Amino acid sequence: LLLTPDIGMLGYLVNNRIGALFYNIFHHKGVAILVGVWGYWGQFELGLIVGAILFAHSSFDRMFGYGLKYSQGFKFTHLGEIGHKNK
Repeated sequence: LLLTPDIGMLGYLVNNRIGALFYNIFHHKGVAILVGVWGYWGQFELGLIVGAILFAHSSFDRMFGYGLKYSQGFKFTHLGEIGHKNK
């Protein structure tokens, strides 16, 4: 499930602003921790699993250079611009 298609990118079908918002919600490590803690405290196993998967997925994305998105477009992230720069 860590490498499955990313549902957080569906917002980009609407526009860049909505896409960045959805992507950032699904890839924010704080959200992943909150979901995991909610699952743990509520003894809700699925919440714990989803929190762990969200955290691991967002960590993999950071490792590959995909950071949280800016509303200018998908390639603009808090880690820098993704892809080749035209010179």
